Amino acid sequence: MQSYYAIVPAAGTGSRCGGETPKQYQPLAGRPLIYHSLVALCDCERIERVWVVLAPDDPWWRCHDWSALGHKLETVYCGGATRYESVRNGLRAAATAADDDDWILVHDAARPCVSPAMLTALCDELAADPVGGILAVPVADTVKRADARQRVAATEAREGLWQAQTPQMFRYGLLTQALADHSGGSDEASAVEAAGFRPRLVRGDASNLKVTYPADLWLAAAILQARARQAP
Repeated sequence: MQSYYAIVPAAGTGSRCGGETPKQYQPLAGRPLIYHSLVALCDCERIERVWVVLAPDDPWWRCHDWSALGHKLETVYCGGATRYESVRNGLRAAATAADDDDWILVHDAARPCVSPAMLTALCDELAADPVGGILAVPVADTVKRADARQRVAATEAREGLWQAQTPQMFRYGLLTQALADHSGGSDEASAVEAAGFRPRLVRGDASNLKVTYPADLWLAAAILQARARQAP
């Protein structure tokens, strides 16, 4: 039996989102933004434990009540200066429970709208995969490449292009080794690719947006409110 675990790197500040507190603690639908990302993982029946990786000097986490998230959640104050370092340190914390063939789902703290259906699709489609994969959506818009003066240098063909999302789900042993050997990538899949593997693309949904700018908080709130109205 393979076990499923999740890691949420949350040691950054998200400066592009503005505000007096780090992005992950800014209010969204009555809760800190990160709460919505964590509750989706904690409510997933497959996932046994969720490690949230905080900065060593994080003063904000203890200002909130996280008891509603239940017993699966574990906080570790070992975040690094980069996402790569935080995930790597989170994997070290997970070594107390995870075996090499177990699954690790790495999810952005700032993707509060991941749904149960997306998590189910990711786990189902990758269950027998030897490597793992990521949630992603095909690029729908025309893509322009800019020059140094911020003028259009070229129009890129969008056929075959996908926009990466999270969670990104890989075998514990494979991901740990890939990150040890290949640092500097923008996500976990980059390290796995650099190690010579080809992660699978599992189609997600555009609603699984990453909050980056202040306007994204409004859009995320609208998505969460719409889901709440549709819930039985």
